[in-house]
Amino acid sequence: MIKKIGIIGGGQMAEALIKGFLERDLFSPKEILISEPVGERRQYLGEYYYIQTTQNNSELVNKCNLILLAVKPQVMGKVLEEIRDNINPEKHLILTIAAGLPLSFYEKRLPQKTKIVRIMPNTCALIHKSISAIAKGPYVSEEELSLVEKLFSAIGEVIRVEETYMDAVTALSGSGPAYVALFLEALTDAGVRCGLPRAVAEKLAFSTLEGTLEMIKKTGKDPYQIKAMVTSPGGTTISALEVFYKEGFSGIVISAIRSAFERSKELSKEFENK
Repeated sequence: MIKKIGIIGGGQMAEALIKGFLERDLFSPKEILISEPVGERRQYLGEYYYIQTTQNNSELVNKCNLILLAVKPQVMGKVLEEIRDNINPEKHLILTIAAGLPLSFYEKRLPQKTKIVRIMPNTCALIHKSISAIAKGPYVSEEELSLVEKLFSAIGEVIRVEETYMDAVTALSGSGPAYVALFLEALTDAGVRCGLPRAVAEKLAFSTLEGTLEMIKKTGKDPYQIKAMVTSPGGTTISALEVFYKEGFSGIVISAIRSAFERSKELSKEFENK
């Protein structure tokens, strides 16, 4: 039975999760312990959320049976080395949100048969609108995986995937907010180029994207059907789409995400070999 969660790393994603846990009543403040090396940050988290804090990772592991690793991939090896001797495979469930680190990275550095779940959220977790993909290690039970789903639903939606898909997840949804922001920026600039004041162009672009997504969700129509609804014969929309097609818009998007996918695989290998 999970009685207390320990979070190693007190960055923005960890804070988003803490906020979600508390708002959903998944944990009380006294059931959350966070380890954060920066004193000012540690003090802020403790005072603002009334949770317990420490700067000792081993102490945290000894006090909690659910451990969330929320540190940068570059320091994960050091953290695992620090807590290894305190991990009990029968007691602990390890969750990690570090990008680029495969389950095998943890399996090599933690005791045999340690239960590990890898999660890939995105920055939309900051407003509890993330989509988090989760992949389990071989020793994680269905009950434990369901618990992870419940916990990460506190910051948005959750989808289960095999770990082999995690690099693709990273490329699509992990990095996805940046692509959407770039497209919104381009739409806004286009409006300005056509003579609109920037504030008006931003409002039109943002609301159009938001409304389109909501329409897809509520009507069940796919993007092609939505596009067809807007595109009249010989009209303005088909003229714009013609330019997108000629300039290879879809191909650019696919190539860009493919590049992110390949880079994610490269980073996984680099971290694995360290």
